[in-house]
Amino acid sequence: MFNSLKKKLSSFKNSFGDILDKQAEEASEDIQQAGSKSVTKEEKKETPSVAVGIGQKAKALLLNREFIISEKKLEEPLWDLEVALLESDVALEVAEEVVGYVKSELVGTNYKIGGNKNDIVEQALRKALINVLNVETLDFDDYIEQANKPVNIAFVGVNGTGKTTTISKIAKRLKDRGYSVVLAAGDTFRAGAIDQLQRHADNLGLKMIKHQEGGDPAAVIYDSVEYAKARKIDVVLADTAGRMHTNINLMDQLKKICRVSPPDLVIFVDEAIAGNDAVERAQLFNQTVPISGSILTKSDADSKGGAAISIAHTTGKPILFFGVGQEYDDIVKFDPQWLVDRLFE
Repeated sequence: MFNSLKKKLSSFKNSFGDILDKQAEEASEDIQQAGSKSVTKEEKKETPSVAVGIGQKAKALLLNREFIISEKKLEEPLWDLEVALLESDVALEVAEEVVGYVKSELVGTNYKIGGNKNDIVEQALRKALINVLNVETLDFDDYIEQANKPVNIAFVGVNGTGKTTTISKIAKRLKDRGYSVVLAAGDTFRAGAIDQLQRHADNLGLKMIKHQEGGDPAAVIYDSVEYAKARKIDVVLADTAGRMHTNINLMDQLKKICRVSPPDLVIFVDEAIAGNDAVERAQLFNQTVPISGSILTKSDADSKGGAAISIAHTTGKPILFFGVGQEYDDIVKFDPQWLVDRLFE
């Protein structure tokens, strides 16, 4: 998982380490000269800032055997880092923010000669990535536990991203935790969508509410919520038709669904391997029907990892789960620290 991005981050660490080694060599040479360097009263009077700078440098070199990391020395590796992030499908604005954070963490800091160069750059990268992933938090399990029942959850996204399979995985997860669940076959547009969800409902032993193909999805979901209220069922998981933002009719239909039966959560589902396309789609859905969070499918096949880093930051809404396979239990609860740890393992 995320092998491409892991390799690129490792390459940056090595490149940065080479820069530190070179600057350390230069600093060692300066140590020999700094002790004999003196500043006359005339120099202090004429160029006090230069005199102070020389004094600070001499103190760092002679007393602490450390040097200040130079911004100029980092220009090239920081540029390489930005390119590496972009090549790994990290959105431009997110890549720029990561690089800016790494720069602020490193430039002007003191580095002790002979210190662990890998630690200093890895910590800067870890902090930068956690920073961009640190958006509005939503713990799905806590939310379900504390919310008024029934909890109405609508799943949205484009065709072919694994939305229906994801719904079945969430249903299994909820059922395993003791919640009662009903499925709403709100995708009345795609041929075979109702039958596909019915198979999952049968496999999991769950009730599914459906109307005929081509029917009004808002009515299906409304009936599902009413069914849940009457029978004190805890959670309604509503499938919706996959749609692109360019399909005005389907986007208006989605707005109607949310108006007729306002969902407690709107979850955007897309493929991790879709990269920047997934990021763009998440932004567009969030503008149409504000999403509560995202689930990324096929994360086990994602070698780049850019979508996972970018979607949360660009939408301001958290990633809730990763889909990591086709079985019902192949879903992993997302945690920013977990993702960052995977990138540096």
